[in-house]
Amino acid sequence: MSGELERLCRRFGNREPGLLGASRSYAVLCPLLENGDGTLSLLFEVRAPQLRQGGEVCFPGGRMEPGEGVLDCALRETEEELSIPRQSVTPLGTPDFICNPRGFLLRPVLGLVSPAGYEAMRPSPAEVAEVFTVPLAFFQETEPEIWRYELLPQVPEDFPYEPVGVSRDYPWSHGRMEVPIWYWQGRAIWGMTARLVREIVRQSP
Repeated sequence: MSGELERLCRRFGNREPGLLGASRSYAVLCPLLENGDGTLSLLFEVRAPQLRQGGEVCFPGGRMEPGEGVLDCALRETEEELSIPRQSVTPLGTPDFICNPRGFLLRPVLGLVSPAGYEAMRPSPAEVAEVFTVPLAFFQETEPEIWRYELLPQVPEDFPYEPVGVSRDYPWSHGRMEVPIWYWQGRAIWGMTARLVREIVRQSP
């Protein structure tokens, strides 16, 4: 086997593939609480006002560190933001992830927070303005508003059409994004957070 072939085997052998072109990945915990009557609620944060996108509703989470797994990141960030001990969270599974057009992955973990973990919760003022819960049944029974916007290609005027063998009227791909919004007691749950909620409550075919 040639040296170059060995290098390729080392690089790609037994490797878990990622998404080509994704520059970074984030993980979030979608925290479930079991109520006394057996019903479930989702726990949300409101981002502290001094943060980027301050005031928005989100799940606890953040950027994955080199070599860190999705679950480890979600539990670490939850502990840093809410002081919920990782041993107080029972992982239930991993819903579908989101590939953001800006070049990153958002990878959710669904987890059940124990009563002791909820009692231990102390939101970090540097990151969290407040927390609140919403019954899971609300999302199951209430359709979100759906807004859409177009993703349109903006091709540079000096793109080398002739060298690559295409004309200036080449049909560049474009797309459309859906923005679901739920309203709960004066708060808007929207965007990527709402897309994750929609995946969690979606009924299997």
